Amino acid sequence: MKKLGWLILVLSACAPLPYGSSSSSSGPKSLQLVDRVYESNIQTVRLLRAENDPMSQLLPAVTQLGKWNLILEFDDLHTERDNYYLRIIHCNQNWTKSGLIDLDYLPDYNEFPINEFEFSLDTWKPYVHYWVQIPPVRLPGNYVAVVYRGSDKEDIIISKRFMVFEPRVTFVRDDKLVSSGTAAIRNQQINFTINYKNVELINPLETVNVTVRQNQRWDNLAQEVKPSFLRENIQELEYRFFDDASMFRGGNEFRFFDLRSLNYPGRNVAYMDKNTMPWTAYIEKDKNRSGELYSQYPDYNGSYMLDNYDYRRINASNYVNVAFTLQSPQPVSGDVFVMGTFTHWGMNEENRMRYDSARREYTSTLLLKQGWYDYQYVVRSKTQPPLFFEGSHFQTENFYEVFVYYRSFKPMADLLIGYMTFFENPR
Repeated sequence: MKKLGWLILVLSACAPLPYGSSSSSSGPKSLQLVDRVYESNIQTVRLLRAENDPMSQLLPAVTQLGKWNLILEFDDLHTERDNYYLRIIHCNQNWTKSGLIDLDYLPDYNEFPINEFEFSLDTWKPYVHYWVQIPPVRLPGNYVAVVYRGSDKEDIIISKRFMVFEPRVTFVRDDKLVSSGTAAIRNQQINFTINYKNVELINPLETVNVTVRQNQRWDNLAQEVKPSFLRENIQELEYRFFDDASMFRGGNEFRFFDLRSLNYPGRNVAYMDKNTMPWTAYIEKDKNRSGELYSQYPDYNGSYMLDNYDYRRINASNYVNVAFTLQSPQPVSGDVFVMGTFTHWGMNEENRMRYDSARREYTSTLLLKQGWYDYQYVVRSKTQPPLFFEGSHFQTENFYEVFVYYRSFKPMADLLIGYMTFFENPR
């Protein structure tokens, strides 16, 4: 399943501050520059590369300057079409709004109608599927696509991040370990060197920032990373993650379930309750994996792929209530969330689990479209680690992205001048 086993030496920048979230809002809407859904009727928001390969669903929302191949798509669980518009916001490397005006980064007026749509076909829960191509931008950098209803820009429906890079620097990946002991057993050390001989960088120690992202997550970024060494004579910045605090937890391979067919239970689907509408798929009960030895198996690194084995037309895919159960003898100190790309890696009420003291288990139910899904249980606590229920192993296969930002003076903006991807422990 892991088809991305390559190393791309290209460019970009991306350094978010708050991690993304997906939630609904019933009161006044306030735009947040994160991955977020603002109404509960909006489902399955994805920003994809327009490629024919189905595996492209797994790729991050990152493209090269001049390649306008990103598509934003979503479902509206209504029977009638609505009028939606798209606008683009330019952000700094830390995902705060930049000081640029629209004309600095867009060749056109910043209002793009979403004209492409398709009605669902004989589904239990009717919906309208919308999609729109992300318009071209002038500058490499961080952007947020914002969808709103009608002419009211305050009636926000979706905010979704994407990144555009321009290759200006090159990378050398160093997979030699310099740590040992407990840190090496549970962590992954990300070492690399950036060569900037092809671009003039003024005071790179101050003007260059690096972000490292694991499995497209927004909740555990290494942000504004500074180099361990600067070698001005050969124009190189060297990054070495020496200590436990700066390393990434290896985590564990993702749990998964197969909901591509509703005619028979897929892998890790215990049973389907057909007496509810829509149907409810009960996932096999999960348990704490933190005390188990590492077990290797393929996954999608937290992503999901929409697919329908029952009807090949994608607009015939159904929505299903998916019930998660996590066994735990007692509640942990803090909140437990079921998370993956399908929750935008956010922690909110929709994907927070509730503890049933009688059954001694956490439960949560989410409305999801037919497909194959990866997920994990993440803890938000002052006393327990996020991977309390998952464990952490250095052998785990993970997908990493390195984003390089340069703070230019003209324009006064954070330009994404370097982007590298690689797999740790590729299969």
